[in-house]
Amino acid sequence: MAAERAAASGRTVAANLPWVEKYRPQTLGDLISHQDILSTIQKFISEDRLPHLLLYGPPGTGKTSTILACAKQLYKEKEFGSMVLELNASDDRGIDIVRGPILNFASTRTIFKKGFKLVILDEADAMTQDAQNALRRVIEKFTENTRFCLICNYLSKVIPALQSRCTRFRFGPLTPELMVPRLQHVVEEEKVDISEDGMKALVTLSNGDMRRALNILQSTNMAFGKVTEETVYTCTGQPLKSDIANILDWMLNQDFTTAYRNIMELKTLKGLALHDILTEIHLFVHRVDFPSSIRIQLLIKMADIEHRLAAGTSEKIQLGALVAAFQVTRDLIVAEA
Repeated sequence: MAAERAAASGRTVAANLPWVEKYRPQTLGDLISHQDILSTIQKFISEDRLPHLLLYGPPGTGKTSTILACAKQLYKEKEFGSMVLELNASDDRGIDIVRGPILNFASTRTIFKKGFKLVILDEADAMTQDAQNALRRVIEKFTENTRFCLICNYLSKVIPALQSRCTRFRFGPLTPELMVPRLQHVVEEEKVDISEDGMKALVTLSNGDMRRALNILQSTNMAFGKVTEETVYTCTGQPLKSDIANILDWMLNQDFTTAYRNIMELKTLKGLALHDILTEIHLFVHRVDFPSSIRIQLLIKMADIEHRLAAGTSEKIQLGALVAAFQVTRDLIVAEA
């Protein structure tokens, strides 16, 4: 009876989990990308010659999943707790932690188990300079019974001394060819109603970040019950292609006041951010056939507006500047013609 209850509660926990965790790869074989990196790591493990690792790359590309799958392959479940120390940026990781828990964990030998322990430092680029400097001595000193794995998004934030002590692997963004089959698997398991353009929109908006793709899929499915291009864009607050086409049309063909008012109304109605609009328009400017000198000036003005937006200026004023930039461009084109 108790076993049945436990199994039922296990099922409800799985049902309530975010899809990102529910479908997290459990073994190295489950991982969908970077086969060259995985085969290299697999070889290290099978030959029992695992070096210190440094995995870096943008978020959602499988860095943490890879090392956790490695750890699961290396250690049985009951020895996992004593052999693996995982620290995240949310844990305190100043110099005291390096000198305290990490040092203690690395320096103690395991009595009943041959082999090495594993220290996983996730988001290592958030560690202080002092902590990183203290860590390099620890890594050197206890190499014989401990392996370190550092994971970070920005390689430049890890000091060169640590980089040279590790074997580096770069995890690039995932390609659509790899993402779609995995998303299809989740769609089938969860019985999601998804259209083809919905899948395309998911892949476009996630920019090769699998975690983001799954989060958008789950939230869109919960909010609308149907995943199409429109619901995906609405759920993430991104401007639709048709909205961008309208905005461009107004800026190039209407007078300043009308264009400004129309865009302002659309922004308020759909809750769009000027930064997102600017990013999408920027792609269009590359595709539209402007004379090159005029295009260069327009792109420079757009870059200035984006920089000012990042500094936290008023969206209304910057929108005015954007419309003005396009109107000047239009006048220049007319003058040249």
